[in-house]
Amino acid sequence: MAAPLPEDRRGAPLRALVTGADSGIGRATAVALAGGGVDVGITWHTDREGAEATAREVEAAGVSAFVTRMDLTDLPTAASAVDAAAEALGGLDVLVNASGTGSSTPLLDLDFDDWRAVLDVDLHGAFLCAQRAARHMVAAGRGGRIINVTSVHEHAPRVGAGPYCVAKAGLGMLTKTLALELAPYGITVNSVAPGEISTPMTGQEDADPREQPRPGYPLGRPGHAHEVASVIAFLATPAAGYVTGASYVVDGGMLLMGPQASGALQNDDWRTP
Repeated sequence: MAAPLPEDRRGAPLRALVTGADSGIGRATAVALAGGGVDVGITWHTDREGAEATAREVEAAGVSAFVTRMDLTDLPTAASAVDAAAEALGGLDVLVNASGTGSSTPLLDLDFDDWRAVLDVDLHGAFLCAQRAARHMVAAGRGGRIINVTSVHEHAPRVGAGPYCVAKAGLGMLTKTLALELAPYGITVNSVAPGEISTPMTGQEDADPREQPRPGYPLGRPGHAHEVASVIAFLATPAAGYVTGASYVVDGGMLLMGPQASGALQNDDWRTP
């Protein structure tokens, strides 16, 4: 008979900050964490009404919500939102970096300012938020969880999405490096890499993934934001206390189709964004 797992002496998470929680994966994650009894900080950039709607869903679960604006194009100032959330919530046990943006321009035609804007939001901003959050966690001495929402493009490129792919790949390596450096403090750091998810970012707000056939995906459809949020929520729990530096791919099997799908292509349409 296997020995029982030791008790998690640092306790369950009580307070989380989810960036970009005004819609999509961020909103679903905030609500999932609230369902586990976690108070949640919510950041937004342009959609204050969306963030306030998320807060109402969080509060309906019987926990507290804190809403603040964070503009990750204004660095490093924007990361002060992490400090504001920690103060309002009485501490910080979990950070979910869910904010993101992208582009659809081939690299040869890409303006440097557009390149830098994507990296600022998707990589530099995530680093600064993780750094601020980790400092609060280290000072509190309770351990913690940092979860970075990357993409399948953490692992595989896409034509026309150069800065996005580079930023997400960089965020994946940042995840691993932070996992090594923060392990002595009981802080785990992992990434979650979604495939196509029906969210506003993909132009599929309120779409039912079951009604969107994708013959090229093994599971035959896009994912739902709640399916990503459930993996993030798991990584925030004591049950995931021995998981760090990992990338959890949530893509319906998309990445498995590399050689299989490339052999089925009949033209060069894939070369155009």
